[in-house]
Amino acid sequence: MSVNSELSEANWFKSTYSQPQGECVEVAFLPDSRVGVRDSKNPTGPAHIFPPHAWDAFTEAVRSGRFERG
Repeated sequence: MSVNSELSEANWFKSTYSQPQGECVEVAFLPDSRVGVRDSKNPTGPAHIFPPHAWDAFTEAVRSGRFERG
């Protein structure tokens, strides 16, 4: 299966924190534990694909507040 077909068949979702008119990203869990991320306003546009360790590091940084504005 090609990456393009994986992305078109993926189950994309938004965070429950997303606002209806907000600037959001969508996430999809892909085969081999990879994670796809795309702009929700441009679902047919490009998507970024991350290996599991990179996605885990990112979500841990978000949870720990590393991206909070101070």
